[in-house]
Amino acid sequence: MTDTQRTAVDFESIPVIDVSSLAEPDGPSDECIERLGTAAREVGFLLVVNHGVSDETFRSMHHAAQRFFDQPESVKREVYIGNSTNHRGYVPIGEEVFAGATPDLKEAYDLSIDLPADHSGYLAGNPLLGPNQWPDLQGFPEAVMTYYDEVFGLGSKLLAAFARYLGVEPAAFLGSVTEPPSQLRLIHYPYNPDAEDRPGIGAHTDYEALTLLKPTAPGLEVMNGRGEWIEVPYRDDAIVVNIGDLLEVWTNGAFVATSHRVRKVSEERYSYPLFFNVDYDTVVAPLPALTDGTPAYEPLHAGEHLFAQTAQSFAYLRQRIESGELALPEGARPLYSLGRETSLVGGAR
Repeated sequence: MTDTQRTAVDFESIPVIDVSSLAEPDGPSDECIERLGTAAREVGFLLVVNHGVSDETFRSMHHAAQRFFDQPESVKREVYIGNSTNHRGYVPIGEEVFAGATPDLKEAYDLSIDLPADHSGYLAGNPLLGPNQWPDLQGFPEAVMTYYDEVFGLGSKLLAAFARYLGVEPAAFLGSVTEPPSQLRLIHYPYNPDAEDRPGIGAHTDYEALTLLKPTAPGLEVMNGRGEWIEVPYRDDAIVVNIGDLLEVWTNGAFVATSHRVRKVSEERYSYPLFFNVDYDTVVAPLPALTDGTPAYEPLHAGEHLFAQTAQSFAYLRQRIESGELALPEGARPLYSLGRETSLVGGAR
């Protein structure tokens, strides 16, 4: 990327967009495409409604997550993420520590595309591909993966609509989406009576192409061009969508990843982001049709970028790097060095 950062737009609110036409046989309406693209260009965040992810699918997944997190710590640690070689499993409180930020008091369960144990990438030691590490909890994998598949399908349709807005073929993006390590995080914020919000802590952009988030409570905020935090309205019928680092690079800055954070509040809540990624070995570079001959970004290896950012955030991976068991990819970027940045870096994914 060049040293020049685009100036963020002084937006005052987050748009809400009806995307029911994404399911139409002829594809989304021109109005839907225009509204999606305008939101991605001017804000980087939007809420989509009538999105096609069923309420029953979400309720089943949410119930499965609650059952998992309600278990004793010792049981949850049986699927500790540090037991995995491809970053799948339980993330206890304190495992993630971000640049410039104190650890968030949250726990999580991380999973991705569930590839077989004999997958060539997994056998070759790919740090993000392979099978999920599943807890011994009846119905958990089925409920979670049904939700994963429905939200992933929505992400594919949105990416195709964004391509059409930009005047490029959907295959320009979706041709690199065959076995992507798109991560679904089941995040639990326990009740914390001592929670104290401090402005700026946790500001970050997301590493991947898109994020599709379903929270159970308000608290997400987005920073506009004046450095003001704009609250993302909570709607139980909506999925929050935001632009990530990879789509910023791919579009040569036409869409820009916007800094956001989760406010610290005392109430218990859950958050379910799907980080929609592209295939591990995809080299993401500005599309020629969007550069006018002058790319503003250097090419970025999608898998290595995601792994480098992840490895700098998780204690068990940092320990493996320090011991020499793992190494960061050559040219790994520091945490949160892309996007519509603020000087307040850190993270709360």
